[in-house]
Amino acid sequence: MTHILIMVAQRLALGLLTLFAVSLIIFLGVELLPGDITQAILGQGATPETVAAFRRELKLDLPPHERYIAWLGGIVQGDLGQSLANKREITELMGVRLQNTLFLAFIAAVISIPLALGLGILAALYRNSLYDRAVNVFTLSSISFPEFFVAYILILVFAVHLGWFPSISNIGHELGFWERVYRTIMPALTLTLVVVAHMMRMTRAAIINLLASPYIEMATLKGLPRSRIIVRHALPNALAPIINVVVINLAYLIVGVVIVEVVFVYPGLGQLLIDAVRTRDIPVVQATGLVFAAAYILLNLSADVLSIMTNPRLLHPR
Repeated sequence: MTHILIMVAQRLALGLLTLFAVSLIIFLGVELLPGDITQAILGQGATPETVAAFRRELKLDLPPHERYIAWLGGIVQGDLGQSLANKREITELMGVRLQNTLFLAFIAAVISIPLALGLGILAALYRNSLYDRAVNVFTLSSISFPEFFVAYILILVFAVHLGWFPSISNIGHELGFWERVYRTIMPALTLTLVVVAHMMRMTRAAIINLLASPYIEMATLKGLPRSRIIVRHALPNALAPIINVVVINLAYLIVGVVIVEVVFVYPGLGQLLIDAVRTRDIPVVQATGLVFAAAYILLNLSADVLSIMTNPRLLHPR
């Protein structure tokens, strides 16, 4: 347990250092954007005095390093600043959007993880069969298309021709749970088709790699059914790489939803980010990018910890 706690502390320190570096990259990237943000917000008809006063109000007259330190200090205290578009607190603005994005990622994970594990186990069980080849072709085809293409195909089939689901996933807290699930199915299916191939192929590869192990050969010689060998003996020992790829894909489900949310007009963080870029709401862009980075770093840390807990030999690499 002590080794695990030390490892978690080391990963947390590395994650905080990475998040600091990401915050610096986000701030510098915004600084390097062409044009004057105050001029873009006020319009071409603004007088130089008005532009100068607005720059002082936004503290853009301060040197970049002072603004970065002030921004970072606010983040440490839980203050992400105010939106330039509507003067609302960014934490309040992002609260509901973050819940919606997490809800979408949860529905997609509930569909994709059992599906990918089941397909991967069956592909390992019937290796090189027609089923194995068909599943590989289908999953690789789905992951080869960009998300917006998959989304529009699903809209055309399930919303336009069949009419089973709405093409716009407009949800709110006034809706019941199952109504929210119903309206979220289309973007969740899009994300499922994108991520299921990674998890399925990793499950298949990890199990097939273990099938050549001596203890698996001994179980085969004892006459155990192949399905029991895979589920009871191979799968538990293949959990480390499988958990790693599952959690990394969960990170993608959270941070990779921007295009999907825009296509389905889903009110999540991705849609908020695009709206902020459109209106040049720089504080919201910075805060959203930082939240996405923090979620990705945290889930990668979770993947490392869970992988090591399922395979303690990783604590003592040689």
